[in-house]
Amino acid sequence: MKKSFLLLASIIIAGTFMACDCDDASKNTEIVRAKQIPLENFFKNPEKSSYQISPNGAYFSYMAPYENRMNIFVQKRGESESVQLTKETERDVAGYFWPNDKQIIYLKDSGGDENYHLFGVNIDGTNPISYTDFDGVRAQILDDLPEQKDFMIIGLNKRNPQVFDPYRLNLATGDMEMIAENPGNIQGWMFDHDGQLRLAIAIVDGINQAIMYRDTENDEWNTILTTNFKEGFSPSFFTFDNKRIIGTSNINRDKSAVVEFDPKTGKEIELLYKNDDYDVSSVHYSRKRKVITSASYTGWKRERHFFDAETKTMFDNLGELLPGYEFGISSSNDDENVYVVRTYSDKSLGSYYIYDKTKNEVEQIVEVSPWIDENEMSNQIPITYNSRDGLKIHGYLTLPKGFNMDNAKNLPVVVNPHGGPWARDSWGFNPEVQFLANRGYAVFQMNFRGSTGYGRQFWEASFKKWGREMQDDITDGTQWLIDKGIADPNRIAIYGASYGGYATLMGLVKEPKLYAAGVDYVGVSNMFTFMKTIPPYWKPMLDMMFEMVGDLEADSLMLREVSPVYHVDKIESPLFVAQGRNDPRVNVDESDQMVEAMKARGIDIEYMVKDDEGHGFHNEENRFDFYRAMEAFLNSHLKVEE
Repeated sequence: MKKSFLLLASIIIAGTFMACDCDDASKNTEIVRAKQIPLENFFKNPEKSSYQISPNGAYFSYMAPYENRMNIFVQKRGESESVQLTKETERDVAGYFWPNDKQIIYLKDSGGDENYHLFGVNIDGTNPISYTDFDGVRAQILDDLPEQKDFMIIGLNKRNPQVFDPYRLNLATGDMEMIAENPGNIQGWMFDHDGQLRLAIAIVDGINQAIMYRDTENDEWNTILTTNFKEGFSPSFFTFDNKRIIGTSNINRDKSAVVEFDPKTGKEIELLYKNDDYDVSSVHYSRKRKVITSASYTGWKRERHFFDAETKTMFDNLGELLPGYEFGISSSNDDENVYVVRTYSDKSLGSYYIYDKTKNEVEQIVEVSPWIDENEMSNQIPITYNSRDGLKIHGYLTLPKGFNMDNAKNLPVVVNPHGGPWARDSWGFNPEVQFLANRGYAVFQMNFRGSTGYGRQFWEASFKKWGREMQDDITDGTQWLIDKGIADPNRIAIYGASYGGYATLMGLVKEPKLYAAGVDYVGVSNMFTFMKTIPPYWKPMLDMMFEMVGDLEADSLMLREVSPVYHVDKIESPLFVAQGRNDPRVNVDESDQMVEAMKARGIDIEYMVKDDEGHGFHNEENRFDFYRAMEAFLNSHLKVEE
């Protein structure tokens, strides 16, 4: 699991009709209403999820609810009994993996503060250990060192809250050794296949990115490449002789492509794969066979390019064994002959399977959410439309069951911009979307300018456009729905989380007659207070944020213009706000001040704050409360027809 870097990832967190692979029933003009499914079925914890296989292939692990929190279990293959390794009752385990055959490593935060602590436990439940028991410190997994089973590399901001130093951790003893001191500008570290620290990515002058390299850990660092943050090389892993680097690059091109890079010269030496329409997001390799296997990119679905015939054959075989579903590899054993595979679709969270590559056989382990009936779910239809200034915007439209693009007329609509904003919506099962569709709403998702995967030009078109052209893209999509006759212009709501919450507020400000109601979930309301309360480990990237969002001083007039809290006098529609009190990304004050300003104006507003949550509600009971309140709020203002 070599970690690739994304120097500035999703900060806040996340027309022409195109053909889709809808089933024949969707072409029937007779409307058959879906039966109403209990809210809890969409938002309760999965029965079992996050399956992984042990390095020797003898065990598999998974997460399952224990007292309504997701915990880790281990089961020997061929046996029916499992061992529960964790008994967390306050907060879900955030994630875990197998470093070796005898131990599980996992991460957990407290109340959504995102200060993740690292823990370990033997697979028989013995020897639980807390590796990073430091208050206010966030742990990162930098490299799991798959070739060194009793060691891993972690990052800690213990010495300086703004930056992460790499430590080599002994999993047996808990001893840690700091192997480099972050001078204050390193945002990523990379290790070769022998576990040696050879590469670092630094921020220079606030907005430039530098790649630093050394032949051995005893050598001095040399800066081999410096680029503006808008372009660069993102390393994924060393070649198998540890001499060159495979990664993705958008240097001198609009779309990120897979390249081979020479760290001694700082030059790209070979283009391995590019896609003309989309950024390549990741590249994969076989640790056992030491070959590059595939690259991934996302159009309206996830797509793969294969470098390796054996890997392509395996995926072709899986496609025949698991017809009708998309699928992905969750994990494999060291011998790469036993895999955990998960299926999914737009109407199903799918199932987990054990795939025996030698026998070319799959065995279903579990259906993730057996209470979800795919036949009652809706198709997620890919669409495109043009923005007012001529950009092609991709999106998805999910219609209530029984409707299609021919018979969908005058429907109540929930416009649902994504968070990030430098992220994107993708095809697949979304419980929010399916829940709203089941309640009779059409749900509209759009990848407005700045959404990732569409190239550098489309991304840069979002710079300093919060609340401006980015918001216009959302408005233009909403108007496209009205012009198509799909949306009832009097029954349109806007709802989003994080940046989507901000877009909700700005939508109500800029288009007071367009939206009948809005739901803001952990959204930004004040650009000044937002950027002054970001987590400390974002501060080294603040100059980039100033260039992408706006400078607090030089662009103060513009930032005030796009801060919803200063324009509540323009809002006419009712608003529902939900917030986690411990949110480290969007401080609770963002919601507090918006609610106070709305109340002062006498605008109808509902406010939900959860004291045990952060950036989004993770605890099951809080999810139920939020969606139950949102359902009632939307129904009262959009009045869905039975």
